[in-house]
Amino acid sequence: MQIQVGIITISDRASRGEYDDLGGPALQKAAQGYGWKVLTETLVPDEKREIQRAIREQIGKGCELILTTGGTGVALRDVTPEAVREIAVRELPGFGEVMRSESMKITQNAILSRNLAVVVDKSLVICLPGKPSGAVECLGFVVGAIPHCIEVLQEVPTSC
Repeated sequence: MQIQVGIITISDRASRGEYDDLGGPALQKAAQGYGWKVLTETLVPDEKREIQRAIREQIGKGCELILTTGGTGVALRDVTPEAVREIAVRELPGFGEVMRSESMKITQNAILSRNLAVVVDKSLVICLPGKPSGAVECLGFVVGAIPHCIEVLQEVPTSC
């Protein structure tokens, strides 16, 4: 199954050009490694409205899976989970639980992560850490469940 993917990097500093976005390219490489097609990439600041706008735009472009990187920590500017929950139809808590549980085997700071996955419209949105290696690792911890989830979300109901 070729999944249509959008990637959103959420970073005040990268959006201002103060440093290069490394998370987006790392996720793009990982997504392509899974055989998925990356349709679009976006870079936005840590602002709820910008995050929500980027997600809606990517859904409008046909993205079935949206991967965000950044804004999931404990800093006061980290608003990704709040922004995403506001537009979600449902949360899928197992994704965040597995990402934190597996990440705890690598770093004790994983307990501070607020990674999550939600459904927005008929798309799966997974919020990953801002550190490129952490984003790719966390995606790897949940990758097995993604194709089935996308398949269920994209199913068109049949009429009786």
